[in-house]
Amino acid sequence: MSNKYYSVKPIKDSSLPQVFIETYGCQMNVNDSEVVLSVLQKAGYALCDSIQQANVILVNTCSIRDNAEQRIWGRLDVFLQEKKKRKDVVVGVLGCMAERLKDELLQHPAVDLVAGPDSYRKIADLIAALDTGEKPINTKLLREETYADISPVRLDKNGVSAFISIMRGCNNMCSYCVVPYTRGAERSRDPHSIVREAQELFDAGYKEVTLLGQNVDSYKWINPDNTSETVNFAQLLELVALVDPKLRVRFSTSHPKDMGNGVLYTMAMYPNICNHIHLPVQSGSDAMLDKMNRKYTREGYLYRVSKIKEILPDCAISTDIIAGFCGETLEDHADTLSIMKEVGYDSAFMFQYSMRPNTKAHRHFTDDVPLEEKTRRLNEIIELQNTLSLESNRKCVGKEYEVLIEGTSKRSAEQLFGRTPQNKVCVFDGKGHKIGDYVTVKVTSCTSATLIAELV
Repeated sequence: MSNKYYSVKPIKDSSLPQVFIETYGCQMNVNDSEVVLSVLQKAGYALCDSIQQANVILVNTCSIRDNAEQRIWGRLDVFLQEKKKRKDVVVGVLGCMAERLKDELLQHPAVDLVAGPDSYRKIADLIAALDTGEKPINTKLLREETYADISPVRLDKNGVSAFISIMRGCNNMCSYCVVPYTRGAERSRDPHSIVREAQELFDAGYKEVTLLGQNVDSYKWINPDNTSETVNFAQLLELVALVDPKLRVRFSTSHPKDMGNGVLYTMAMYPNICNHIHLPVQSGSDAMLDKMNRKYTREGYLYRVSKIKEILPDCAISTDIIAGFCGETLEDHADTLSIMKEVGYDSAFMFQYSMRPNTKAHRHFTDDVPLEEKTRRLNEIIELQNTLSLESNRKCVGKEYEVLIEGTSKRSAEQLFGRTPQNKVCVFDGKGHKIGDYVTVKVTSCTSATLIAELV
């Protein structure tokens, strides 16, 4: 556990073998790419910024939807053109798609190696094994692997916000989801290593960490040397918050069936834990929730929302919504629209259903909502959420917030942007402030996506 950062930021050294990493998918994948780079830097590689410079090209993949996989196949065709120019270029596929389509990927002429989410410690060995003339593959899922002793090399652009993985895998077996098959069973990381990583980040100048897990609320570490010593997510959240009051703490993702009041009371106790909870609902229909194997009802979900609003009145709630799941009727869709209105989500990630191979839905249900109807329902969900987001943001006008500056606005180099504790993007005139500063702003106007503010 004493593994200190040898480099918070990637090593750039043209005299070393060059590696290029391209990442798709969720925040977990971003963090995994940082673990991979840490392993490779210790093995003598340095990061480069383009495939044209790279000796090794790695693509970290996502399988959550079909269009994510199609993008990867397209990128492999691009990498193949680079290999035709430079015969010694190595191309590796990592992550969830590697786990799901290992043999098929190896048949692509661009691909030299395949590595699943639990094999990143071996990535340098896999590259070295190419000298044997074989195409190495390691997709074994390990019940113990958490990468707890590896300090990821940070690939973020701003040096302000970083991800910390607190657990791996998932046990929920939602009928539409491939994650349990691509990332394996749930296991929680040693809390001491998490706190150590948070401290290292703060010492390196980072101002915000996001604790990551497929289901953070099911985090539970049991000391292997003393099984009576356990740490749950509420306790872990407190330990990280105590690293320093100037370190903001966020987390994702919560599961409605597992979130208890303990987490909410911990959030209320520590001002540096941000008042934002991502609470995926997926559907407002009990019939769909049962079919999705979500293990909560509409009533149970709304009860959890009521407790959030009771204990944390200023807490923003975001969500995930699937349009057009197997067998979804117009009444089911109407139930989703109504729960959106009842909760009043601040923001949402919204998708039309994409059947994934080998899931329970694939094995037992029919993807019977026509594509055009899925698209229509999704558009209706998006339109409603835009209205709800605008209503939520209008309530912020006239209020003051502490904002952590994350970068320069896309609209104007004179303006900076950051996020409020409620995870709302805020744009304002910088007036001498810089990335990483905390500033107090007053919201003067808004759009559905952005708060416009001025410094106080």
